[in-house]
Amino acid sequence: MSGELASGFTIVAGSQISLALAISALLFVIGLVGFLCRRNMIIMFLCTELMFQGAALAMIAFARMRMDVSGQVFVIFILTVAAAEAALALGLVVLLYRRRETLSSDAWSELGES
Repeated sequence: MSGELASGFTIVAGSQISLALAISALLFVIGLVGFLCRRNMIIMFLCTELMFQGAALAMIAFARMRMDVSGQVFVIFILTVAAAEAALALGLVVLLYRRRETLSSDAWSELGES
């Protein structure tokens, strides 16, 4: 099923794309379960990053399936935003830890209540 186009791109077999999509779905589900089950803010943050990476892998697989680079370019923007979000989130986690000496999200649950 795999051949080569005149431009030098190879046509990817459907099984390779379905494998990439299965791995991306697995990454997303692991991140989602970890985010919902854990109360440690650093673990929750890492699970969010895992969900980002699963979504990025799916976009790359779909872009490869369509032989279009727009999905890959979009992933570069997603990674840039994720890096900025990582810096802000880790700074916030350090600030919260210095205030309460714990990283449990339960300790901060009363912030929204008046």
